[in-house]
This record gives sequence, structure tokens and C-alpha cells, in this order.
Amino acid sequence: MDITDYLKEERNKEWRKTLRANIKPKDRTAIEKVKMPEENPNIRNTNNIEVNKGLTKEQALIEASRCLDCADPTCIKGCPVNINIPKFIKNIENNDFLAAAATIKETNSFPAVCGRVCPQEIQCEEQCFYTQKLHLPSVAIGYLERFAADFERNSGKISVPEVSYKNNIKIAVIGGGPAGLATATDLIKLGYDVTIFEALHEIGGVLKYGIPEFRLPNEIVDIEVNNLTKMGVKFVKNFIVGKTASFDDLRNEGFKAFFVASGAGLPNFMNILGENSINIFSSNEYLTRINLMNAAKTQFDTPVFSGKNVAVIGGGNTAMDSVRTAKRLGAERAMIIYRRSREEMPARIEEVKHAIEEGIEFLNLHNPIEYIADENRKVKAMKLQKMELGEPDSSGRRRPIPIDGAIETIDVDTVVVAVGVSPNPLIPRNLSNLQVSKWGTIIVNENMQSSVEDIFAGGDIVRGGATVILAMGDGRRAALGINEFIKSKIKA
Repeated sequence: MDITDYLKEERNKEWRKTLRANIKPKDRTAIEKVKMPEENPNIRNTNNIEVNKGLTKEQALIEASRCLDCADPTCIKGCPVNINIPKFIKNIENNDFLAAAATIKETNSFPAVCGRVCPQEIQCEEQCFYTQKLHLPSVAIGYLERFAADFERNSGKISVPEVSYKNNIKIAVIGGGPAGLATATDLIKLGYDVTIFEALHEIGGVLKYGIPEFRLPNEIVDIEVNNLTKMGVKFVKNFIVGKTASFDDLRNEGFKAFFVASGAGLPNFMNILGENSINIFSSNEYLTRINLMNAAKTQFDTPVFSGKNVAVIGGGNTAMDSVRTAKRLGAERAMIIYRRSREEMPARIEEVKHAIEEGIEFLNLHNPIEYIADENRKVKAMKLQKMELGEPDSSGRRRPIPIDGAIETIDVDTVVVAVGVSPNPLIPRNLSNLQVSKWGTIIVNENMQSSVEDIFAGGDIVRGGATVILAMGDGRRAALGINEFIKSKIKA
């Protein structure tokens, strides 16, 4: 029996019983996984136009028909915010795209964001029946999520959950990034009076300052954040808790609990010779100045220098964002320097693919050991140690080992260091009784509650660096924890 015919039948228990018995494995390849339409690499690498163009209606319908509507949908278990994935995909297959968007938004208020930047390939899609049992390409859950969200936005019929109940209990959320936004969404639905305090002049956190528009347009973030405003969430910008006001100040204003989502904004460096030379940036500074402060435009007050020979140190998504940004700013040679092989790079496969297509050069198995500056202290060259792979380390990846005497020098006029970040230290330093780990992350229990009973935390300030969707999952758990905490206080 052909799988295409089978997928047209009503999904019922009898169908599930006979699935394995009647469909041969080779028939399951009858419908190939959809490929995302993309902009031409030689055009997109000169501007900020979004690379992925989104699925057409026809593509979405066909891809949705691949979903087997499993009796035990393991894909949901792979989603940090527990989206009812089979239900929203079934709605797409039934040509009810607004219902699909509404289903997603039951647990995720940012589907257009998550459909673009979440690493579905190691989360929901990795748990898909196709991947786990059939060893075939998963259903394109992320592409379908984006399609549903984009359709709803373009239809002009964006749904905003009604918040009818208000208990007038004030909760403060510190940080307007993914974790804080997710917490605020769930708390406002529970009836709380929620205020987000953001240190910067824009709401969105890493969604705004860390992810370039060619991956996540600002308009998308603004529209989804605006939904929270319509629900009643309040936003206070340019406000640093611990500087502008203390926790005690906010308690005196009537706030009964706090969710700390201040992120991991402290950049890491390698502490090698010459690293303090001019035009060596952390990826945090480089991307924030360009994405949030218009520093790529010379008419603005704080332009950032981005030269012709740009080296980005690191192999993660932030490194890919940085080097692809450098290419768009006119770099003739934009390079990734990474001490392991390309196969071991932690960046998403899609991001590496896009970088290669856009002309990015990869110097794998190379590690910087020294920067050389000119008479004006501006970086002009870097020494690279060639590496080889040894035995696996604690991460399971093969350990990079220097090759004796294998050192080369290359010209660079801009370097971006993207080797990780550390938690923002401001709040831990302001709370002497707050327990933190040796890495500076806030220690929390299973409810995301810290050692200070009215302070909860999540996202990078707890994890030390994670994905957008994992931060949102923390935010949702914290909202439940805060609700239980408040109820326990009321009962007492």
C-alpha cells in the first residue's frame, strides 16, 4: 500500500494497528521532506534580506500530510514548551491555518520567532517517529510552525488571548528576552499584574541584539512582543534592576515576586597575547552594536569598524551570525577560525550551510595564539596554531591537539571573538544571600525558585548559555512556580 493513499484515510485506531503491517518501509519515502525556499546566496550576502523565504501553501499542505498522527506523539516530548504538534499540523493539513496558529499559541506566544531560530533538528524533529523508528527525515515541524505563524500575521487576524481575570498582584520580570517574555505571557494569563524591566532601549533581548535580521527580522519580534502589550503586560525600558532601583525598592512598590532573566551578557575571551588590540571585539559587542545601535551605518554616532579581512573565532551559531554579518558589511575575506573539525561545530547545520553558500571561508583545526598590532595598536595579523584531533574529551568530541611547529600567520584587520559568554553578574552581586554556582549562574530548584524565596530565575542566567526555546521553557516553569508561591503566601 502506498503511504500517500494511506495518509488520506481517516486516522483511527484501526489505522494505527495496521500501519506497520501494511506499509512497506520503502513506501514511506513516497513523500519527500520539503526543502525551504531560500534567497540567492550572491544577493543575500550583500544585504539583510531574510535568507529563508518560508513555505508556500502547497508545500505546507504536502509536508503536513507526512505527519503520521502518532498514538504516542514523541515530538511533543522534544518541545521545551510542549506545543501540541500533531494537532497544529493536522490543522494545516485540513487547510485551517488560523486554527494551527491558535494551537501553537496555547503554549508558545512566539511561533514566528521559534519557527525561525529554534534548533528543531535536535528537539521536536529529533523525536519524530520518522527519525526515531523509520530512520527517515522527520516532518519539518519548524517550517510548518513558521508557516502557520506567518499566515496568521499576513492575514491581519492575529489572535490575542483574552485576559479576563485580574488579581492585582504585582510581579516583576527582570529582562525582556525570551525567558522573561515567556514568563510574562503565562503570568498575565493567570491574572497577575506583570511588569518587564529591560536594561536596553528595545524589548526582545537576544532576539533583537544577538540575532541578525537575515535570520530573524525585527518586525517579527516587534509584532509578537506587541501582543503581550495588548494582553496587558507593562514594559519599562532603560531600567537596570540593581542600579536604577534595588529589589527592596521594588518590593516597597508592591511587587510580590520576581523572575530574573538577565541573560549571559558577559563575554568570554581567550586571554592570548595581543587580544587587547584595537578592532578585536567580543561577538556580544559586535552584534549588539550592529543589530541594535545601527553601528553599521556611518551616519550614526557609534559606528563599528568592520574591515576587509575579518576573522571570527568560534564554531557556534553566534560565530556564524558574526561572520555572515561581516560579509554583509563588505568583508572581502570573512573567516571562521575553529579549533575542531567542521563536523564537530556546534552551530546548526543550516547555519553552516548558509555560511558556505555565502562565501564564508572555514579554517578548521586552527586556533589563534597571538594577535599582532600595527604602530597604532590596531590588529593587523594573527598567528594560528594548526591542530589535530585526539581522543574524545568529556563532551564526547575529539580533543584538539596542537601540531608541533605548525604555525601560520594571516592578515586580519577585524577579529570577533565568539567563544561563549558568562552570566550577567550584576544581580548576583547585589544579593548577598543569593546562591550562585562557581560559574556565576543562579542556583534554582525544579520550580525555578532561587535561595531567596520571592526570586525565581531562568534562561541564560541559570543555564549559562542556551537556546531561545529552552529559555522560554524555563520561563513557563517559573510562571507556574511563582503562581504556587503566591498561592502559598495567600493561604498562610
